[in-house]
Amino acid sequence: MKPSILSVFSLVLSTTAAPSDAGFSLVGFAKDHPPGTTTGGAGKNSKTVTVTTVAEFKKVVTDNEPTIIYANDTFNLTSRVQIGSNKSLIGLGKGAQIIGAGLNIYSQTNVIIRNFGLTAIPDDAITIRNSTRVWIDHNEFTTGNFTANGPDLYDGQLDIIRANDWITVSWNYFHDHWKSSLHHNYWRNMGTRGPAGRFGHQHIYNNLYEDFLYQAIHSRSDNQVLVEANVFKGKTREALSTYGLVIPDDSPNTSLDGDFEIDGYANLGAANNFGTAGVNITQGGDFATAPYVYTLTTLGEVKIVVKKGVGLGKIHEQ
Repeated sequence: MKPSILSVFSLVLSTTAAPSDAGFSLVGFAKDHPPGTTTGGAGKNSKTVTVTTVAEFKKVVTDNEPTIIYANDTFNLTSRVQIGSNKSLIGLGKGAQIIGAGLNIYSQTNVIIRNFGLTAIPDDAITIRNSTRVWIDHNEFTTGNFTANGPDLYDGQLDIIRANDWITVSWNYFHDHWKSSLHHNYWRNMGTRGPAGRFGHQHIYNNLYEDFLYQAIHSRSDNQVLVEANVFKGKTREALSTYGLVIPDDSPNTSLDGDFEIDGYANLGAANNFGTAGVNITQGGDFATAPYVYTLTTLGEVKIVVKKGVGLGKIHEQ
């Protein structure tokens, strides 16, 4: 099956040693693909800038000139910001913060976002659409008291939608939110969509799920997932399903009966620890092997390695 919408991305955490900069290098679809490795703003004729205000941030992120952008402090955005191609956005130190409004990567290529905290942002913290070669790494996404506001106020956290290719999502911390995203890495106290996928191919490995309340991985509408060496702890009703029904808990304000779609596909590679969570695979697919080299953390080490390595302040830049 040829990937189309939400085509190919990796939800990865792939080190067998204690986390370090050496273990945080790019792995997966954003690295190994025909056009070449995702480099962001690095390369010939690249420039490097440091921004501390919203005005400075907006000025340097929107064009397509190769730029490494170091961000310091908190950026209170009053509207969503479009990120241009050939950009590396890197939070300094313990991480830069974005509040108020989120980021769009629409019809762009070669973008890296690392070490940002994105808090309580309506309508998706980051949305990627019709783009290629993107690496989302070492960020923290949270809403706070998500159950008080329902599933739709903040929508997703990281949504990868509509004809994207060659994306890696790694070492991120997602917590305290209802609908996480159409995909990732350490998920704690979440509702649904970790990830949900339609029409694409996703390799989901070495992720830690703790108290993912309703439905974690949902492959639907001909989507294909390869799921291996993930660990589920605490209260998770359903770890993995390919049954097409979008459960009522996913969007209770939309339909009390859920929404029916056609089924997806799933293959299990290396053993997962699903804990007490349910697994409902209605059909396998032909996506049984990832088309790149990667190293799995052993199942017994996933919890320790993930908690030690994800989120802000773990990478060292400049």
